[in-house]
Amino acid sequence: MNFFIEENNNFVPFTTQHLGVILFIFCFGSLLIFISKKQPKTVQNKIGNVFAFSICATTLLGVFVSVYNGNFNYKTDLPLHLCSFLTLVIPLLSFTRKLLYYEIFFFLVIAGTLQSLITPDDYNYLNFKFFRYWYVHAGLVIFMFFATFVYQLRPTLKSVGKAFLAMQVYMLLMFVINNFLGSNYFYTNRKPNAATLLDFFGDWPQYIFVVELIVIPYFLLIYLPFYLTRKKA
Repeated sequence: MNFFIEENNNFVPFTTQHLGVILFIFCFGSLLIFISKKQPKTVQNKIGNVFAFSICATTLLGVFVSVYNGNFNYKTDLPLHLCSFLTLVIPLLSFTRKLLYYEIFFFLVIAGTLQSLITPDDYNYLNFKFFRYWYVHAGLVIFMFFATFVYQLRPTLKSVGKAFLAMQVYMLLMFVINNFLGSNYFYTNRKPNAATLLDFFGDWPQYIFVVELIVIPYFLLIYLPFYLTRKKA
């Protein structure tokens, strides 16, 4: 079997197989953060840069492999879904460590990408597509915790509004691109094929309006542990 052929090898969500992957991700992320916290700041920055760049490079490699295999489809394979797009810009945070980037990326990653680990929309197993999916999605989540505990960045209440506005800009951009390409990036035209929380929000376009209504309360829920920590301090 060619490792780079994107065929389906029956990865089944919510099984021991799936839980094993989640456990490995948790252990890898915890170990990376634990070791990095004990390093000098210059070393921490290098680790963060290499990690962020590797996530970005994995996404770009996925596009190259699709082109190489002759099955690239601009309607589905451009790195324009939220998670893929975030991998392209995450090096901005690692190289600059600016709070504004952290504020926006943190909520978008935790709110969106974390769900991709719980309800994956790709059922390949033990080939390149499998490792690309999990390294990219898990890598984003781990990197945001890396930025939180190693870079010592923290969101504020204003960060919720900044992340919400950034999401609106991105969604409007995807509406335009999808209308031009006939694609479905950011799922603005229809829900993903996999089971997700969107299944509870009705059909198109109802689920878009429901998401718009709940996204700020969802962001506030994500912010709650930071608020409680600040209040205790």
